Amino acid sequence: GVGKSTLVTALIKETFIVNVQAVVPEVTIPPEVTPENVTTHIIDTSSKGDDQEILETELRKANVVCIVYAVDDRTSFQRVHEHWLPLLRQQGINLPVILVGNKVDMRDEDISHATVLEEEVVPIMNEYREIEICVECSAKALLNVSELFYFAQKAVLHPTRPLYDARDHAMKPKCTEALVRIFKLCDMDGDGILSDAELNEFQRKCFNTPLQQRELEGVKEIVKASRPDGVVDGGLNVEGFLYLHLLFIQRGRVETTWMVLRRFGYGDDLGLREDYLNPDFDVPFDCCVELSPGGYAFFTEIFKRYDADGDSAFCPDELDNIFGLSPGIPWKRGKFPESTVTNAAGYVTLEGWLAQWSMTTLLDHKMTLAYLAYFGFPGDIRDGIRLVGRNGGSGGGSNSALRRRKKGKLQRNVFLCYFVGSAGSGKTSLIRAFAKKPFTDDYSPTARSTTTVNSVDVKGSEKYLVMQEFGPYDTSVLQSRRQLECCDLLVMVYDSSDPNSFAYLTNLRKNYTLDSVPVIFVATKSDLDYVEQRGEQPPDIYCRELKLTAPVYVSVKDGQIASVFQRMASITRSPQSATPSLLLLRPQAWSAARIAGVTALAGLGLVSTFVAYHAIKYWWTSVIHSRSSSSSASVFRRKEL
Repeated sequence: GVGKSTLVTALIKETFIVNVQAVVPEVTIPPEVTPENVTTHIIDTSSKGDDQEILETELRKANVVCIVYAVDDRTSFQRVHEHWLPLLRQQGINLPVILVGNKVDMRDEDISHATVLEEEVVPIMNEYREIEICVECSAKALLNVSELFYFAQKAVLHPTRPLYDARDHAMKPKCTEALVRIFKLCDMDGDGILSDAELNEFQRKCFNTPLQQRELEGVKEIVKASRPDGVVDGGLNVEGFLYLHLLFIQRGRVETTWMVLRRFGYGDDLGLREDYLNPDFDVPFDCCVELSPGGYAFFTEIFKRYDADGDSAFCPDELDNIFGLSPGIPWKRGKFPESTVTNAAGYVTLEGWLAQWSMTTLLDHKMTLAYLAYFGFPGDIRDGIRLVGRNGGSGGGSNSALRRRKKGKLQRNVFLCYFVGSAGSGKTSLIRAFAKKPFTDDYSPTARSTTTVNSVDVKGSEKYLVMQEFGPYDTSVLQSRRQLECCDLLVMVYDSSDPNSFAYLTNLRKNYTLDSVPVIFVATKSDLDYVEQRGEQPPDIYCRELKLTAPVYVSVKDGQIASVFQRMASITRSPQSATPSLLLLRPQAWSAARIAGVTALAGLGLVSTFVAYHAIKYWWTSVIHSRSSSSSASVFRRKEL
């Protein structure tokens, strides 16, 4: 009897109907007639005890609940906080609630509207945080009827509860955190102030319309009036930016703040949406992912923006600042920044920064996509990466990797190298030298795989080598066909001063099928006394049998690297030059050529014999014929012969 069904019919008919049925059938409002452009289903309910089960079922399907009471019926108002609100909590229903005071036309004129709200409604709203708003209306006078349903839609699409604490009259911490991050993304010059140009770019991004100069000045005046410290040097600082949104929320324009949050990828829980961080990006099995030119340009630009002291290196504070836009540094388990290029102080340089992201994109492109979103990549974050053929072209089938390696030079920029070798063979020292780290005599065995990256210049073209080191007991990678297909170069390292070191590598090749993977052998510690390696064959003969170049001898301690990293990069570009299974095919071709050559020579010999026989026969006939005319001529011809 509070007027629930009458409110629904008043909305639909736009007139007051005296006699309506007890429960109005479900009403569907199409999106084109609503301000928010969403479909709305209105479910009328009955408060009878017999309909309790139906009521609970409908509540569990709802997005928002309107609890209606009659302002002229004290009992109906008391039941709001004594029955209906406790019922929702008992049922475990956590939905936004709109309090609806109907029949305001029947209120005693001596009772003040403001007094009712202050003394009776506000205490209930403070106790039950699920209440979004209280609306007083009249179905008979058609007062605030459409507004009631607009606020119901708004409570779902632009809820106040996640943003604002009505009891403390302040924004909630998660809302503040999100808005501070948005402020940092919009502060393009990193000076802590949003200039007029930056405010206009923010306005354009969120609302697709710029502000006129007088409008910009008006915004700043509004902030300055209540928060003088919010405007500095003619621009908004973070305090002013937060206060502006607090005003939006307190003045009922919460949808403005939600539009900003959603434009920057936030969901209803004020966390970045999964579809924003990880959009669909299919990677075929014979392709890999690299940063696009736009991706490299973006990571370069934000490096320069957050390099506060301008020394072309990220100190710990600067790293904390940039990764404050995200959940944190994603490579802490990978010994970052040891995994890339740093300066003498151990700070990540621009070269190391780009190398680290090149490696991340190759190994886990989803992580790169997420951090492009965290750092505010303009436009579609998928434009920051690109697909490239893993081995020079499309392919398929069981031997596709081998077939693709027969092709010419690859156009990729990032390559994956596996480093294997016995304990103490010098793998770690070699990789540290690649990352421009100083040599150290301290030895610690490789317990789990580590990854390091740097760039190599190959004939004027910069290529990134991602070096993944595996311990002597971590050979599972060699058992995985999928992981071997991802490997662009297998670097087999042995200690030239340890007689048993090379045998470890030959045993690996016996136990695992590795002939289809490009390989290079590296002999370390060449500064020490050379010893003969135990095994069936010396290393150089072993390599010769595989049609490979001889091992490269290096001494990391003495800095004698013999351009080994350039050689590695060259092999990754032309893998057919160091793939045993391809090189071992050549003797068969040479044998076939030799057989064909012998056959050709034999055929040529038969032809020559035939020609010579007939020539001699012709000459001898002419000699016999000439005897009849002159014996001297015959002698002359014999001497000539």
